[in-house]
Amino acid sequence: MEKTSRAGRPRAVPDAAPELPPREQILLAAAGLFVGQGFGGTSTRAIADAVGIRQASLYYHFAGKDDILAELLNRSVRPSAELARRLEERAGPDPAVSAAALYALAATDTELLARAPHNIGSLYLTPEVRDPRFDEFRALREELQEVYGRLGGKAGQLAPGANAVPVSVLGALLIQVVEVVIPLRRLGGSELPVEPAVVAEATLRMAGLGPAEIQAAAARAAGLP
Repeated sequence: MEKTSRAGRPRAVPDAAPELPPREQILLAAAGLFVGQGFGGTSTRAIADAVGIRQASLYYHFAGKDDILAELLNRSVRPSAELARRLEERAGPDPAVSAAALYALAATDTELLARAPHNIGSLYLTPEVRDPRFDEFRALREELQEVYGRLGGKAGQLAPGANAVPVSVLGALLIQVVEVVIPLRRLGGSELPVEPAVVAEATLRMAGLGPAEIQAAAARAAGLP
């Protein structure tokens, strides 16, 4: 009798992205499981079953589910942190360019969070993320928050009558405005529950800018890197 062998297990979920390499399929499946049933409630076997591969094959790509979550979290914030560095350097001390940079950063960050696989941002505040294994993610997000604060503080110089808010507090406020897209996705199930421009304008208002300054910043933002 002829023996047959299977390359892997039948998929536990429909394959939504067969064109992706195995590592990317693992990340996508894990994101859905982590968000849907919690990080602690998800095993590497469940992830492997969802992808349709053997558990041993998963370990070829990742040491464990901690590494998978770290990669997902880092990917969700790293592009915004890198953009923030470039925009802050471009803005320099100029309040008008800083306002445009803040607008561009908030709009792009909002869209990235809205497109993140399975709303992975909803795991930002889970207890597991406080573990040292996720230091890189927390450092990237802290860096991003600090840039928000510095850009907001400089932009606020366009409105000298506005109440001064410490830069550290302002950064925390501004990043929370942007991250409102996370609970909105969870409630509405839409990939883009709010227009990035709406969020970007809200960050400028929080920095103290009025309609005219916001309009000018939005127009100028299109020319920034």
